[in-house]
Formats: sequence, C-alpha cells, structure tokens
Amino acid sequence: MGDIHIRNLSKSFGGKKVFDGLNLTIKSGVTTCIMAPSGAGKTTLLRILMGLEAADGGRVAGSEGKRFSAVFQEERLCEYMTAADNIRLVLPPLTGLPVILEGMDRLGLSGSRDQPVSELSGGMRRRVSILRALLAEYDVLFLDEPFKGLDEALKGQVMAYVKEKTAGKTVVFVTHDRAEAAVLADEMVELTKNKLTIA
Repeated sequence: MGDIHIRNLSKSFGGKKVFDGLNLTIKSGVTTCIMAPSGAGKTTLLRILMGLEAADGGRVAGSEGKRFSAVFQEERLCEYMTAADNIRLVLPPLTGLPVILEGMDRLGLSGSRDQPVSELSGGMRRRVSILRALLAEYDVLFLDEPFKGLDEALKGQVMAYVKEKTAGKTVVFVTHDRAEAAVLADEMVELTKNKLTIA
C-alpha cells in the first residue's frame, strides 16, 4: 500500500509547541514503535495521521484512501452491547462468529461472549478493544498504549497474539514500555520535544 511520509509537521496547543518540523516515514508492512515521554506529542501525532486532528503546518502524504483501525488509550466500546457484538460491529458482513470466538479464546475472553461490556473488568474491556481493532479490515493499525492496564502474565499472551495477527502489516505503535517495544517493533522511533531518533 505504500509508505506514509510525514514532512515538516508542526502542532501547537495554546502557544506551546508539541512538535515543530517533524519528519518521519512510516514504512509499509512493518511495525513502527514510537516512544516518547508525556507531552512529546505521540497521541497528537496519531490523531493527525488518522485525520482526527489538523496539523498547524507541514503535510502527511501516503495516507490517502487507506483504511485505519485503532486502539485508543480510552475505551471506545458500546457499553450495553455484548463483547462479541462490539467486535462484530467492525467486521465484514460475511465474517462468521467462529472468527470472533477463536480470537476471544486466544485472549482469555471465551467466557465473556454474551456479557455486556459494561459488566467487564478494565483488563477485559481492553482486550475486547484490541481484538476488535485486529479483526477489522485495515491498511494501517494504530495502537496507542494498547496494553495499559493488563497484568504482566496476561500482557505476554496478548502481545504474542498481536504480533502474530499483525505480521507483514503496517502498524504504528505508541508505548512508554521498552519491553513491549522489544517484542513488537520492527523499527523504533524516539520522539522528544527537540529530537527524533530512529533505531
């Protein structure tokens, strides 16, 4: 589908620069991990890439016509629908329930198929969000601190599933956690207020 090119991107809030003259290429078919301290603009960058926020200057090229899927920091689930129905919302019409149930089983959600999301724990809700994003049809997947709130034992299981499902796909992954980055990243980008480092 082609790379996404970020050129001379700038964004400020209330006169405070989040980033200025940012240049970065998101390579097609790999997982690019963006690591940054709080306030360095990583979530803002994702929102600009998804078209949810306008940049003050610069441009993003190569995202035109691409389908996006995302896991946001906050849950974006329909509270009174079941876990399975939340996932079904984004699936192609002919995708059967077995696909959903297989994914739920892999993420330790097999007993939650018919539970309203409002009754699930925070960690379960997070896994529903992750599975929904993974099973949607997309060209680029955005993951903004996707494993937040998962205990360490469960996190390893979920990360292994995410790595398997995203192999060969274009993923932009934001995290503070170097251990998470070590598992998932094909390319590492360190974003600070004054510098961009690509590993």
